Amino acid sequence: MNFRRRLIQIAATLLTNPHAANFLSGKIYRGGLKNFCAPGLNCWSCPAATLSCPIGAMQAIGGSGGKFSFYAAGVTLLIGLLLGRAVCGFLCPFGLIQELLNKIPSPKLKLLRRLLRVKFFLLIVFVLILPVVTEFGEPTFCQYICPAGTLEAGLPLLITHEELRGIIGELFALKMFILIGVLIGCVIVHRFFCRVMCPLGAIYGLFNRYSFYQIKFAADRCVGCGRCEKVCPIDLNPTKDFDSAECVRCGQCVEVCPTCALTESLSQKKSSSPLER
Repeated sequence: MNFRRRLIQIAATLLTNPHAANFLSGKIYRGGLKNFCAPGLNCWSCPAATLSCPIGAMQAIGGSGGKFSFYAAGVTLLIGLLLGRAVCGFLCPFGLIQELLNKIPSPKLKLLRRLLRVKFFLLIVFVLILPVVTEFGEPTFCQYICPAGTLEAGLPLLITHEELRGIIGELFALKMFILIGVLIGCVIVHRFFCRVMCPLGAIYGLFNRYSFYQIKFAADRCVGCGRCEKVCPIDLNPTKDFDSAECVRCGQCVEVCPTCALTESLSQKKSSSPLER
């Protein structure tokens, strides 16, 4: 499962970011595909990106009369209904970056559960409210917070555009401070940004219980060995939290379950019979 998932993560990253040569020139792809949203968090201004970021698109109310933002919200909700946070576990380029950072040898910490609420605050305030009430419909999450945008777009563009280096100021310093904090957080806490700060993860998490892609638990098959809880990278107990909004559907619990009490499913139908993995 882990090897298969890693291959899917890499493939998804390459498919949504095929213009790697643009990192050398500092160009941004502006073709027709930018009218469509990627499923995961992937900055519009990333030189390699082909698609738009759904969070950035949802904030684009001021400049487009809300039309594109409603499209982006609709697509995001549809993807959430189909996959839930499996998008985070399989299709998000920044999710892959976080997992690779966490492999750096260091002390590893457990996340305080109260911090899990921060991403919902950021979603409501910086994605849904502030872009509407600000005078020019500013994409406030992208502009003031998003570390993915700073890493994927801000830094590469500064390296290739000398004229930009002369105008950076306090805002960029703030975003660099946030980026450095997030990168350190990802080294010591598995998927720190995903669990604490990602508004897209907050949206997909709301659909985990109702999405077509599910992790199912059959209590009558569980022997209480605790293997699933030991391998869960985000400190859940899969026998209780299999439909938690925090589960990114990495499937490690399914892989180690000796009795198939935990299984993957593409149906909401309740069943105590395990499906094929």
